[in-house]
Amino acid sequence: MADDWKVGKKGKKGLKKKDEKAVLVGIVRQDQTLEQIEEYLDELEFLALTAGANTIKRYIQKMSGGPSSKTFIGQGKADEIEDFIKENDIDMVIFDDDLTGKQTNILEKQFERKIIDRSTLILDIFANRAQTAQAKTQVELAQLKYLLPRLRGLWTHLERQRGGIGMRGPGEQEIETDRRIVRDKISLLRKKLDKIDLQSQTQRKNRGELIRVALVGYTNAGKSTLMNTLSKSQVFAENKLFATLDTTVRKVVFENMPFLLSDTVGFIRKLPHHLIESFKSTLDEVRESDILLHVVDISHHQYEDHINTVMQTLKDLEAHDKPTILVLNKVDLFEKRQFDELLEEEIKTDLRGEMKEKLMNQYDCEVIMISALKKENMEAFRALVKEKIIAAYQKRYPYRTMQYY
Repeated sequence: MADDWKVGKKGKKGLKKKDEKAVLVGIVRQDQTLEQIEEYLDELEFLALTAGANTIKRYIQKMSGGPSSKTFIGQGKADEIEDFIKENDIDMVIFDDDLTGKQTNILEKQFERKIIDRSTLILDIFANRAQTAQAKTQVELAQLKYLLPRLRGLWTHLERQRGGIGMRGPGEQEIETDRRIVRDKISLLRKKLDKIDLQSQTQRKNRGELIRVALVGYTNAGKSTLMNTLSKSQVFAENKLFATLDTTVRKVVFENMPFLLSDTVGFIRKLPHHLIESFKSTLDEVRESDILLHVVDISHHQYEDHINTVMQTLKDLEAHDKPTILVLNKVDLFEKRQFDELLEEEIKTDLRGEMKEKLMNQYDCEVIMISALKKENMEAFRALVKEKIIAAYQKRYPYRTMQYY
């Protein structure tokens, strides 16, 4: 049908259940390299796959003067993409940066396909993964906050673009009505979240005097797998981005040493700021924790960039000064990809030691290498965590004789 490509149709939520064909678009700015953009598009492709879209082709445009105010990528590149998507029956075009309502509207008119930007894609995944009332409310709030400044570009039900007598005033009035409805809904959702947040605070207070340990890290670093290994529970873990949205808390005991372990939502580059704001109550678990286990996928070739992204997010949350263990996970995959099979074990040990020492000096925290899935080096990891927990108990209760150690 002619209008299948339109965004925001009544009754349609998120991407279709069947896999859709997508084209990815990124731009290279003055301060970026082509390799960086390729890495960003790798991640965007993984996001698209998680949402249910198969990437058919990528387009990268160098924009020394910044994005075009109309088409974001320039008219020439837009024409090239238009020819490809119509010849190959592409369902959507996904941009690695946020688009304005004006840009989205112009591109939709030209391509006659769905236009998705990075934030919209992440919000779609969050909406699909949200299970609890808290997560669903947080996602809906983030979606509305993202939509509000884009109403002019996305709302087409009055066909204001035709102009003409009788189309100007009512169109503007309808836009204002839409904005008021969205603002009222945002206000209601905030009140609902405040109530949920109050309940969460009560739950946290009722947990008693136990030390809290939070798993943080880049999305798909293996936090949920590590949670399952440590707590012997069955937290949902999958090789997709944002497998976990709701914070899961379990009581864990290491040799008569009890503590609370929480698994939190993964971070990602260019995470929409309104999403962080909406998930404030979920991220309070990080802020109120005593110890952070920063899980890193060491097998990923951009792992240092991932570490920096998480560190910056923790700084934004004012949680960067907590005792932290840098947990280099998936060491089995790292060694398989980086070490030659004939390499002597002594040389491997030296190389691992050099990497750990470098990261310890760089981030000023304890570093340990493990494989949560293969359960490699888990005893040493448990001993290090226990040492941190004992120190936290001693700091909190300096004059109490602890029964745990």
